[in-house]
Amino acid sequence: MRLPGGIRDGLRRMGLLARDADAEGEPLAGGVSSDIWRVRLPFGDIVVKQALARLRVAAEWTAPVERNVYEARWMRAAAAAVPGCTPTVLGHDPVGLCLAMSYLPPQSHPLWKDQLRDGVADAAFAAAVGDTLARIHSVTAADAGAPALFPTDAIFGAIRLEPYLLAAAVAHPDRASALRALAHDTMANKRALVHGDVSPKNILAGPHGPVFLDAECAWWGDPAFDAAFCLNHLLLKCLWTPQATSGFLACFDALAAAWLAGADWERHAPLERRAARLLPGLLLARVDGKSPVEYLTDAGRARVRSVARRLLAEPVASLGAVRDAWEKELSA
Repeated sequence: MRLPGGIRDGLRRMGLLARDADAEGEPLAGGVSSDIWRVRLPFGDIVVKQALARLRVAAEWTAPVERNVYEARWMRAAAAAVPGCTPTVLGHDPVGLCLAMSYLPPQSHPLWKDQLRDGVADAAFAAAVGDTLARIHSVTAADAGAPALFPTDAIFGAIRLEPYLLAAAVAHPDRASALRALAHDTMANKRALVHGDVSPKNILAGPHGPVFLDAECAWWGDPAFDAAFCLNHLLLKCLWTPQATSGFLACFDALAAAWLAGADWERHAPLERRAARLLPGLLLARVDGKSPVEYLTDAGRARVRSVARRLLAEPVASLGAVRDAWEKELSA
């Protein structure tokens, strides 16, 4: 299939395609916020992303297209902190806002979300995700020059806080003050480089550890957001593949423990408290925000609302307490 003109022109500007040459490829699935293509070039296959101004969801959701400038910066910073934890950045086109990176075949780099869907609950891999996140947070927290490279408060607000926590606040007026306070507190804690979309759909299970994709939400901010965002998915997967619930909860425990063990940028108690208080807000957001998860039934959504609303009204200070409340709801 012939490439879209914008991606073809971006490849030429990045020096990856000769001006008089053309290339073919195929669109890849999962492009909610970007056009994503696997491109065949003489030296091998690569992946090219071009950011969209309007995301492909049912609700009206727009975001600044310059976010992939910061995605490229996050990938380079993360790879410097933990070599191999991202695809290799091959080029960035600031004119057409295209990002080119190495292609990692699914045979050697399966998607973590697909494994979880199939009931594969590998606590050791979850621990590696938590450990890698902590190492990225730790190294970047100590980098005095990093904050100036990520002036992305507006982008993070537009594609994370507004469509998740603030949209859920509109849907649940009696929990609105708690949800708005979470958004405010999250924006106020600026401590490390944050990925912003640490979801199993953006993590490959590589042969040497997790590989993180899709850092369009990259932000200098609160690392508790990354941990809570990923842990939230492990709770929700219990409703998608119920027979693997015990394994998913073990993954939750392993990821949380590994991340906290590596957290040397601040005291553990306030960090864990922020993550534990974010979790119910993010749970509710994946039901009643602008990006609801696609696999929940009506009964599953009701369970999410039950736990999330209760924890928003009566916040807990530990991730284990959130996990226990979730397990209790599932066993009721």
